[in-house]
Amino acid sequence: MIRNHPLHDFLILNVDDTDAARYAKSRILTKAGFSIIEASNGGDAISMANSEQPNLILLDTRLPDINGFEVCRRLKSSPATASIAILQTSASFITLIDKINGIECGADNYLFEPIEPEELVVNIKALLRLSLAEQDVREIDRRKDIFLATLAHELRNPLGPIRNSIKLLKTLNTKLNAKEFELLDIISRQTDQMVKLVDDLLDVSRISQGKISLDIETLNVRDFVEAAAESSSNLIADRGHQITITIWPEPLWVSGDRVRLIQIISNLINNAAKFTPAGGLITVDVTKDQKCVLIKVTDNGIGLDEEHLHNIFDLFVQHAHTEERAQEGLGIGLSLVKNLTHLHDGEINVTSPGINNGSTFTLELKLVAAPQHEIKPVAAAQVPQDLSKENTRVLVVDDNEDAASTLSDLLELAGNNVRSANSGKEALKVAEEFLPNIIFLDIGLPDMTGYEVAKAVRQIEKLSKCYLIALTGYGTASDKKNALDAGFDLHLTKPLDYEKIESINLGL
Repeated sequence: MIRNHPLHDFLILNVDDTDAARYAKSRILTKAGFSIIEASNGGDAISMANSEQPNLILLDTRLPDINGFEVCRRLKSSPATASIAILQTSASFITLIDKINGIECGADNYLFEPIEPEELVVNIKALLRLSLAEQDVREIDRRKDIFLATLAHELRNPLGPIRNSIKLLKTLNTKLNAKEFELLDIISRQTDQMVKLVDDLLDVSRISQGKISLDIETLNVRDFVEAAAESSSNLIADRGHQITITIWPEPLWVSGDRVRLIQIISNLINNAAKFTPAGGLITVDVTKDQKCVLIKVTDNGIGLDEEHLHNIFDLFVQHAHTEERAQEGLGIGLSLVKNLTHLHDGEINVTSPGINNGSTFTLELKLVAAPQHEIKPVAAAQVPQDLSKENTRVLVVDDNEDAASTLSDLLELAGNNVRSANSGKEALKVAEEFLPNIIFLDIGLPDMTGYEVAKAVRQIEKLSKCYLIALTGYGTASDKKNALDAGFDLHLTKPLDYEKIESINLGL
């Protein structure tokens, strides 16, 4: 038994071109209780590993077509077979260098022949136990990724109604006193902070699952550095810090995703602000060397000891707390910085003279040639028809009644004719009667997906010019593609920022 599994549950692929040797090893393993399949050359071994997915491969080194080292390397470099344990054996390659070569090619162990039957069986059992443990770790990691994605998605849903309610309170109640406005501003800022934490959780999950895709373009460094500083300005002001930005006078160009580069710089500035006592100084200095842009974010805050210098970019690792403030955040921001930097083929490093002496984070990005043509700003999404508030009919579809109600109220306050629905079937019925110009459509509905509703809407002739806006807690590139493929004109992630809606020419 191997951890509550009978041995016949484990399938072993025995690969050896010598019939007698292959027969002997199969007999030993069959007698021990394992299930056995066989291959006599490297090509068949690779094919059978892919099709049969054995738990372990007993691999001879000398094969007639592909040697065992290369077979091992190919199997371990393929995602489909990388997790299969490999015990490599040889009667010909029996030096220490051969053993090292085999293990470097991916073998989990390497034995010289002749091998005693007991030694062969005990090595296989040991590798199978290790393989099961690794599978457990991968499964835990997979469940963690799913949990983080689900948690972040579920947390997004209540944030939309909270944001909309704040906007409604400020708009409807014109007699709020200064203290009441201050309290609403506090709620708004804390909601925005929650949104950022949720977005960070989603990004961690996407990176773990390889679902982050970059929209690469040639960018002027000044553009995204100044945008990042602007996005962090409220936090800087709240903490009473001073920030100075010095940028190389000539244009510096890099290849990257503008949104993600802003996120990197903003996270570095936010990190400096969080761990610098009130009234501190933060500097952002942009220079270059022969091949790279160097973006340094320096603070005079709590600094880092030797231990944190080595692990500060690890997931869920936090600074030691300041005297007046406990640990903040989830320990995600700098891990995202590292991973997003590596996706841009860049480097991120940190130095610190020690505790209470500040720190400097240095981002290195490769310089590229200036673009051949002028880069124009992307035009805002616009509804194709000319709509005024008087003739704009808007349908809001969301199974979260609070979300549908608060968004509808905001749109009505802007002067639009608004209806709402809480399911896919109800949405289609209302749409045919109401003939909306614009539909805000949630993707996760109880009876139909938003994609199915969108496709059905596109089949209704009277709604052929209706502008469809997808609302969803998921915002990956594949989510956006799925929305466009289903017939949506625009994809927005929850929680919906009403200011963003106002910035789009929807006749609102």
